[in-house]
Amino acid sequence: MRLKQALASAVERLDNSDVGSPRVNAEVLLMFVLGADRAYLYAHPERALTAEEETRYDEVLAQRATGVPSQYITGHQEFWGLDFVVSPAVLIPRPETEHLVEAVLDLARGLARPKLVDVGTGSGCVALALAHELKDAEVYAVDLSADALEVARANAARLQLESRVTFLQCNVLKPVNLNSPVILSEDFSPSRRTPIAFHNLDFVVSNPPYVGFSEADKVQRSVLKFEPRMAVFSGENGLDVIAPLIEQAHQALQTGGWLALEMGYSMRDAVVDLLGPTMWEDIRVVPDLQGIPRVVAARRA
Repeated sequence: MRLKQALASAVERLDNSDVGSPRVNAEVLLMFVLGADRAYLYAHPERALTAEEETRYDEVLAQRATGVPSQYITGHQEFWGLDFVVSPAVLIPRPETEHLVEAVLDLARGLARPKLVDVGTGSGCVALALAHELKDAEVYAVDLSADALEVARANAARLQLESRVTFLQCNVLKPVNLNSPVILSEDFSPSRRTPIAFHNLDFVVSNPPYVGFSEADKVQRSVLKFEPRMAVFSGENGLDVIAPLIEQAHQALQTGGWLALEMGYSMRDAVVDLLGPTMWEDIRVVPDLQGIPRVVAARRA
């Protein structure tokens, strides 16, 4: 079968399976099978696929037709111009989350050696994008999922940022492993039952789970079926992680430090209400390209 015929057939197949953007998906999967870029597809429409390539293409199309995200099939997703390895252990990085990176970079402008932690790092996309941009930053990335941390560490190594980012297993900002190296207060001693967590940070950054179980019917089928539920859902109203995150971030930040987090499309008022006026100031809400409130940032009073 010729390349252009294989591609046309794939588009029709995915369209009939109600896969969104069938042509983009067909191209991405064919590029994956051939190890080629999009320009190659259009420059060689008469190129004949080998029997092995046809078989492999059929296999990945069958997976995509069942709803498996193309990123989990290819194992890659671009974010902030960087290539990230992804697996079903982590949420697929979204373009909307780049607004979170932009907000932190804007707030960090002119700040020497900022110290920051990315909470719920998943693939590590936010922490590693910030480490890539802030060359002198001290970056920590935490997640409750040990499997997610393995993916994040792999991405750090691939991007040659492993010496710049420290990964820790934490429940929000509280270490799970008491032997984990954390930023400790000066009065820490090994005799304490639990270590004292992060303190004097300049930034606490997070794309936390923020979908409420009450809104599960509004979530895309592929997200519900294939992406990690702990990275998507957070209690009945979506605030079960955000509420303790705000509390713990206030303890971890130095005065004047910033909390910046991504939130759901209808959460603006609920999140702002959690940012008490005596504890937080200069609250900023950043919309995405569709005008939807996407990021909230607040400075520790």
